[in-house]
Amino acid sequence: NFYKFRSMRVDAEEIKKDLMAQNTMTGGMFKMENDPRVTPVGRFIRKTSLDELPQFYNVLIGDMSLVGTRPPTVDEYQEYTPAQKRRLSFKPGITGLWQVSGRSEIKDFDEVVKLDVAYMDDWTIWRDIQILLKTVKVVLRKEGAK
Repeated sequence: NFYKFRSMRVDAEEIKKDLMAQNTMTGGMFKMENDPRVTPVGRFIRKTSLDELPQFYNVLIGDMSLVGTRPPTVDEYQEYTPAQKRRLSFKPGITGLWQVSGRSEIKDFDEVVKLDVAYMDDWTIWRDIQILLKTVKVVLRKEGAK
């Protein structure tokens, strides 16, 4: 289990089924502009990335890394192709390459997978440091958070 502050209504997963036609992401991830499941407080904590803070607990107990791949929901995982599952061979992270590479503009999940695989294939501690520094910039500028 990964921890986050709740930013959506309690019945968000049930409502998601009705919203699938409005998915702006192709492939194994759900994205939607102005998602009606997000609460007003949720919009604020997402915009400021405060919803990610509880995941530092996951890092402390060893379930997550600071930098890695975004963990999928159960529904997303069930839609993955074998090639897309490769991105799960690394420990999930609070941030990652796709999060600092214009995540709001990426509309194809295979692009997310390509970035994750490139990160895994070329992993170095220095790359993690670069991603962490870019993450600070992205969070402070509120770039990419929707």
